[in-house]
Amino acid sequence: MAPAKILVVDDDPAVRNLIQRFLIKQNYQVEAAEDGKTALALFEQFNPDLVILDVNLPDVIGFNLCQEMQSRNGVFVLMLTSRADEADKIRGFAKGADDYLTKPFGLGELEVRVAAILRRQRVVTTAEQKRLVFEKLMIDPVRREVTLNNLPVPLTALEFDLLHFLASHPGRVWRRAELIQEVWDYEYVGDQRVVDVHIGQIRKKIEVDASQPALIQTVRGVGYKFECPTHSPQLETNP
Repeated sequence: MAPAKILVVDDDPAVRNLIQRFLIKQNYQVEAAEDGKTALALFEQFNPDLVILDVNLPDVIGFNLCQEMQSRNGVFVLMLTSRADEADKIRGFAKGADDYLTKPFGLGELEVRVAAILRRQRVVTTAEQKRLVFEKLMIDPVRREVTLNNLPVPLTALEFDLLHFLASHPGRVWRRAELIQEVWDYEYVGDQRVVDVHIGQIRKKIEVDASQPALIQTVRGVGYKFECPTHSPQLETNP
């Protein structure tokens, strides 16, 4: 199996070179860019599996570059920021980022995050190939597509994984830490609100009223569960 291809985009040469050298030692194929223009050109030629992308670039906003790259082939994006601002994280996830690292970070943590993201490219097993249908909502794990009322729902790679996992275990309540282990596929030592952010993004896309969710329900003091709609006229009236 060919090594995964990673594109590192950061205008700080020290950070960029450190990450590049470290990932090459981990046997990844790595290219690096210092600005958005170079990054997009490399993105087209290199066709990476993962982009490690700094939010603050000299010629483009990292969030916008993330969205541009995601719109082309749904590539995984790990964003870097020097700010631990919650609003930044929400904005990044809304633009398609799969994960977030706040500078300064340890190379060990970077290694774990990268490996976890790339593991999600694994081949879908036969047991997981079954399409899930809940009234007007259809989840296809082979094509990685979701439709609502026969219209496509644009989900990021991680949003799809999270929704598919919850919908595969209807009625089961999951703690945030459990979801991080199952979906992110690693022990998450940071802020577990990362789960809340992604749940919020999914709700905006599949719920009739995201403030009163019917499908992905919050279980106070515990976490989340996916509830099968038995009869949901609200979903049927959704245009």
